[in-house]
Amino acid sequence: MQQEKAQEIAVQGLAFIASDPDLLPRFLALTGIEAQQIREAAQQSGFLAGVLQFILAHEPTLMAFSEAKNITPQDVSAAHQALPFGNDLWDIQP
Repeated sequence: MQQEKAQEIAVQGLAFIASDPDLLPRFLALTGIEAQQIREAAQQSGFLAGVLQFILAHEPTLMAFSEAKNITPQDVSAAHQALPFGNDLWDIQP
């Protein structure tokens, strides 16, 4: 997948998270950022991959996002891998 298309999917994912009153607080808590910092954080390398990782990590969220945006779960995964640090984020050591 082209990086531009991957970024587009990730931005849609961020908008999806931001519009959900249950997902947004959980996303903010996991990332450690404040709501007013999202715009700045989105400019940082790896942030958009983190958005998609958040979506991919919870199947009900993945399915809801995929259905809402008419994107297959496989395309969400491909977008994640196409973004900077997309592969690295899964390599979390215990």
